[in-house]
Amino acid sequence: MKSLLLKTQIITFILFGFMLVFAQKSMKLPSDAIFYMEINGKQLNQKINWQKLNPLLHELSKNKKSKEKSSWNDYSKTGIKYDATQYHYASFNDSIQTYTTHFIVDNKEKFQEFINATKKKGLEVSKKKDYSYVDIDDNIFVAWNNDRAVLSMVNYTKPYKDTWSEVVIDSVATVADSVAVATVDSAYAIEPEIPFDYKEEIISLKEQIKYLKDNIRESNKEITRIQKDIKYLEKNHKYPKENVDTQHSEGEAEEVYPKEEEYTETEADTAYQKELDSVRIENFKIVKKLAEDRFDQYFSSNLEIEVPKAMLTFRDPDSDAYVYTDYGKMVNDGIYGKMMKRFEFGQFLKNAYESSSYYNLYFDKDKVKLVNNYQHKNPEIQKTISSVYRGKKNKKLAALINEKSIGYYVMNVNGAKTFDLMYDLLKETGDSEYKKEMELIMETMKIVLDEEAITKIAPGNGIFVLNELKSKKVDYTDYEYDDDYNEKEVKKTKDVAVPNFTFAFATENEGYWNRVFNVMATNKHLSKKFSKTGNFYSFKDEKGGGYMDQLYMAVKDGVVYLTSSTDNINPQSQSDVSKQWAKDSSKYPLSGRLDIQKLLIGLEKEFKTPSERKSLDFIRKNVGEMYYKTEVKGESVETEIDYNIKNSSENSLMYFFDLFDEIYKINEEEKKTQIL
Repeated sequence: MKSLLLKTQIITFILFGFMLVFAQKSMKLPSDAIFYMEINGKQLNQKINWQKLNPLLHELSKNKKSKEKSSWNDYSKTGIKYDATQYHYASFNDSIQTYTTHFIVDNKEKFQEFINATKKKGLEVSKKKDYSYVDIDDNIFVAWNNDRAVLSMVNYTKPYKDTWSEVVIDSVATVADSVAVATVDSAYAIEPEIPFDYKEEIISLKEQIKYLKDNIRESNKEITRIQKDIKYLEKNHKYPKENVDTQHSEGEAEEVYPKEEEYTETEADTAYQKELDSVRIENFKIVKKLAEDRFDQYFSSNLEIEVPKAMLTFRDPDSDAYVYTDYGKMVNDGIYGKMMKRFEFGQFLKNAYESSSYYNLYFDKDKVKLVNNYQHKNPEIQKTISSVYRGKKNKKLAALINEKSIGYYVMNVNGAKTFDLMYDLLKETGDSEYKKEMELIMETMKIVLDEEAITKIAPGNGIFVLNELKSKKVDYTDYEYDDDYNEKEVKKTKDVAVPNFTFAFATENEGYWNRVFNVMATNKHLSKKFSKTGNFYSFKDEKGGGYMDQLYMAVKDGVVYLTSSTDNINPQSQSDVSKQWAKDSSKYPLSGRLDIQKLLIGLEKEFKTPSERKSLDFIRKNVGEMYYKTEVKGESVETEIDYNIKNSSENSLMYFFDLFDEIYKINEEEKKTQIL
């Protein structure tokens, strides 16, 4: 009995082991992913008004050339489960760039109807063991089963000789998710020594011919257009309005504007086009193979995506969208990284970029909030970066903030720590060719430079306040031509927006800055534009044709000022609102505010056409204010940006759709007016 029980336990254990071995595993996120995003469908779907969004999406999907509308008009019923989480990620290397989206299907039949309405006519759906798929464009593929769907965009360029490192590479062999693409490698592997290929040379020369012929076509069109203008001027003694063809009857238009000569396609054009088509077909085969391999990998898994924990460090489950970006891979991988290897200080730049950013986006009722957490991948460097953002406060600068201003930007950082950051970045350059020399230079800098004295010149507190934008007439030179095409200079005037601003920063060494300004005012070359009146140094361009009439500089009570008006250096009267802004500006290392409505009022002279002015009026009534603040949070630097909306939209998400819809209608109406 005991023997039977023991055998039963052993068999059960073996079967359980086999179940573990053959169980479907989650699909791992590609190791070279530079971008990862989660869309919180449960929250976002409640904020979307499909009755408003559907007509806009339907209009945008219209074929502008044929004016045909999409056969699909209800994007709220595509079979996609919008209240489920969507996953997006992207990766790239020298030859392959991919963007992939995973979402849940809650109505397979409806989803297939949607795919059939959006794919190219005549394309058949391919059926595989675990899924079906179709290419809805040359490089866009969609695959699905009963309850999951994947959209994959894949771009491919043929591997090339790496001129930066003088080695031949085949990036296809390093596809992020290690899919089997041996067929691609064998078809496009390149030997280190590439013999002269006359076929490649022929293709290159034919591309040059096509380029020249395209230029001939464009030149012929331009010649024909000019000939039309000459004939019209001879008959009417003036230029036609925007749409010339509407100025005449059909017969008269043909007489005044002869038909453009048609370009005859030669046999060489046809042959070259066939070659181009052949290249496209080969590229498509590769792209299709890559997409298929990705689909096979996903649909043979348990349909879950395994995301590295490091990518989810700052994810807030209550945000509407979460994004991770590997800034280090974006800049240091691929051709950019190889370029930097060619430079002696390339490793320094790579160290500076070796970081990640995490974003949480919120579409609240009355505002949009974006929270970014920046983190360097080297913990020691991150500590130094955090120390830079721990500076002293300066209430004198905060006193310059006023409620009537368009905006401000305040900085309270530790200037002395920026030296430490530079040292850390230089120190982490690895075993480079000049490592010992760099260490010696760093030690010399520490001895020669008096960091404490330098930081007293500008400790790290500064502010920029944009008080208003004033309109000013400026002179400029235009050129006109007579009947014989003789050039003539014409002096004209135009209205431009001129900023009334104040830039100020704290100093613990007033004497240094007074000496700087005094040198500018007394130097025989600079004194023509720099002068001193009372406590102010001023700069003025004698020609007076610039945007700024005069700039003033002053040093007062531990603050250096650069301003467009002497009145700006005085403390401003502050309301309760602006007092709170001033308090916040002293609280955070970096902070700011921008009233976009006031900014657009100052820029109205820059908008010329009726549609531009109509769009400006609409935007000006609906835009809000933006706030910005940065501080150290744990082991990251956190920045929050808030944008407060000012219209009657249901929420801040629909606010952007409403805004875009109205501007789109204004532009479309302008186009119709021009045609009439």
